Amino acid sequence: MIVDDSAVVRRSFSKLLGVKYECVEAGSVMQAFEILKQSEFELVITDVIMPGLSGIELLRKIVESYPQTAVIVVSGVDRPQRALDAVRLGAFDYLIKPCDHEVLEFTVLRALERRSLLINAKRYKDDLEARNQELLRGKQQLERLQAQIVQTEKMASIGQLAAGIAHELNNPVGYLYGNLDLLDGALANLLRLVEFYESAELPPDVAAQAETIRREIDYDATKADLFSIISDCRTGAERVRDIVQNLRTFSRLDEADFKKTDLHEGIDSTLRILSRYFTGGNITLKRNYGAIPVIEAYSAQLNQVWMNLLVNAAQAIGPNTGEVEISTWADAESVYVKVKDSGKGIDPQDLNRIFDPFFTTKPVGEGTGLGLSISFGIIERHGGRIDVESQPGKGTSFTVVLPKKVRADVAETNHPAHDSHLHTEAKHAFALQNSMC
Repeated sequence: MIVDDSAVVRRSFSKLLGVKYECVEAGSVMQAFEILKQSEFELVITDVIMPGLSGIELLRKIVESYPQTAVIVVSGVDRPQRALDAVRLGAFDYLIKPCDHEVLEFTVLRALERRSLLINAKRYKDDLEARNQELLRGKQQLERLQAQIVQTEKMASIGQLAAGIAHELNNPVGYLYGNLDLLDGALANLLRLVEFYESAELPPDVAAQAETIRREIDYDATKADLFSIISDCRTGAERVRDIVQNLRTFSRLDEADFKKTDLHEGIDSTLRILSRYFTGGNITLKRNYGAIPVIEAYSAQLNQVWMNLLVNAAQAIGPNTGEVEISTWADAESVYVKVKDSGKGIDPQDLNRIFDPFFTTKPVGEGTGLGLSISFGIIERHGGRIDVESQPGKGTSFTVVLPKKVRADVAETNHPAHDSHLHTEAKHAFALQNSMC
């Protein structure tokens, strides 16, 4: 577009440049504004001094609103400072009238080439930023998958350890628990015999000796404590047995298949494992269990989710007085498990990062930043999702949504025989990262 209040100059420029380019003329800055609103131009050649607004005002408007349009300023005023000001405002060049035709053609060519280079550079920059974002997503996916691989191997090791512990403890505990009943009966029989001897007539010297021994061993107190001691031993054996049973229930050592799972049973088992967090007196635990069906899932994986959410809830309250509430309910399609605490909450700027691998707001030594990331991956692989709501100073709630019926492909993907799926995804993410470096 050629902008000049002189029709002669406009026609001269149009005739010269019209051989190679499509030219549009404007007799004033206001007319140029109207034309710019209707069409996109690669280059504008404008005079400086015109009636009404000047060419400098047109230059400012183009730089502000049409940054991809190049501007060449022409003027009959040969002042270096004016030329410098125009270039500083964004003009490609400043030419003095009357313009040499070859100089004008060459300047137009260079302006268009520079415009093309700037557009390509911006396109490359946008493409690079898009690739960087894709690389960042690939990196985050890689970190999450690597964390899941580490956790999968860790849980497998813990499962083997738990199996060994359960096996080693079950036998002696069962032996001890069974023998306590025999010991109870045998002790009752022995006391019957002792009581018979107590009622029998003994020679005076034997009776005196028996009385001496009776006082030395504090017979009456010992007799009264014997059955209490056996009862305490039985209680201790039962507690050890229950701990082993809770460990087996939590790790599901006897349930390695994708099968029907009672979520309430898993949550209760996890709470017993985490009893040290909820028996200190400062945290009130509420269970608002609704009527929910059993679902198909990996119990051990879901128990890992309940553990992470409940530990986070307890740690959010810390030594302060607070409340942790567990609610469950269901609708036509899904089952919901909500863990809500009255802790310190999560800062809004951190909410979008809490599921990122290795991100944590806990002090060093209290968190690795993997718990929520692993939980997110487990629920996602079950075909569900985790929703989070938090208000700083008021608390946080995590709601796990699981489908009542898991698709066959989801169950197949999560089968232990397909653990290599995690490794394959990690390899793909790593390959994506390398291809973008």
